[in-house]
Amino acid sequence: MEPNIAKIEDLVRKLLVELGEDPDREGLLRTPKRVAESLVFLTSGYWLDEKAILNKAFFSQKMDSMIVVKDIELYSLCEHHMLPFYGRCHVGYICKEKVPGCSKVARVVDMFSRRLQIQERLTEQISYAVQKEFNADGVGVMIEAHHLCMMMRGVQKQNSMLVTSSVLGLFRDNAATRHEFLSHISK
Repeated sequence: MEPNIAKIEDLVRKLLVELGEDPDREGLLRTPKRVAESLVFLTSGYWLDEKAILNKAFFSQKMDSMIVVKDIELYSLCEHHMLPFYGRCHVGYICKEKVPGCSKVARVVDMFSRRLQIQERLTEQISYAVQKEFNADGVGVMIEAHHLCMMMRGVQKQNSMLVTSSVLGLFRDNAATRHEFLSHISK
């Protein structure tokens, strides 16, 4: 069920009042609608699934080599404070008989990023989805992200970055494969 934008608008309006603001002042008149539309977009990943976004975009190609898509921008909302975290994701995989269109990797990243998240779960969701949907013999995913909940509040550490990784199949079982992936993404 998709969210009710009018209901979210009303909730944002009430939130503004609780924060001591006047939602009828000029600068805030359209804020509830803008916030509601933004939140629906930023959480649109809940209404997608892997099969729909991949749309059978696989192409026959015998492969034994690693494919790496790196520096995929990602933006998400932390589920603890609903503040953004942003960074980049690197995805490596080995497929034997079919390869996906390369934009599909970014679509998988976006689908899981556009949910209330923790980075640790996001990393694993991407790796398991790539392994399953790409029928990959091995997958490596690394995310490097800045969290505004650590930068704007709490410990207020401006230069901190969280790095998470998930390796499956050949990337977990074979140190040389894992090393090859890490060397590709460190360049």
